[in-house]
Amino acid sequence: MYMQWFSQHSIPFTLIVAYIPLIATVATTILSLVLARATLRYAEASDKSLALAREEFERQWSPELHIKLEKLSSRQAKIVVTNLAKISVLLQIVQLRRLSMGVPSLRSFLNEPLVGGSTWTDELGKHLFACTGDDYEGQIAATVTFYASGRLFRTDWFRFQIQVSHGEILRLDPVNIAARRVRVLHGAEQTRQELVKDVVGVTAENE
Repeated sequence: MYMQWFSQHSIPFTLIVAYIPLIATVATTILSLVLARATLRYAEASDKSLALAREEFERQWSPELHIKLEKLSSRQAKIVVTNLAKISVLLQIVQLRRLSMGVPSLRSFLNEPLVGGSTWTDELGKHLFACTGDDYEGQIAATVTFYASGRLFRTDWFRFQIQVSHGEILRLDPVNIAARRVRVLHGAEQTRQELVKDVVGVTAENE
């Protein structure tokens, strides 16, 4: 009697065997979804790590210069250019201007190499007073054009508050305004032609 009831209500063995591939397929699908999600998370983490590494590389090897004007005495001041990056650069032009003037009043041509982490200094002398005059109170700005990795760059205009009275420097302080990163000057050949014109113009004026 028990054997007859069991035979009537038991699941056929062939049916269980038929369901095994389906169960295996479902389990494989679930496992594949879990692995795919884990792979996606790993890929996102790898992308973030790569982005951080690229940003760190650009921060260390992209050219970055800092400009500072320092008062030495009532008649003298100097410019200090610091290479904050690891890459070496070749300084080409130093420019000074009043913020109220669109054209720089000082354009000094250089050919000075500057190794990463080092500084370059030069006394401004009469060039500063050529920019400010004997009496002036306001802001002046300085920028540097340079070569790095075969490309021509220019820094942002670094601003300074200056007070000059009767040909004497009473005050020269930096203005705390965030500067943009250096910019690539497009059209290097055109820039060289403009520099040549500037040199010719300065020579003609001196003569």
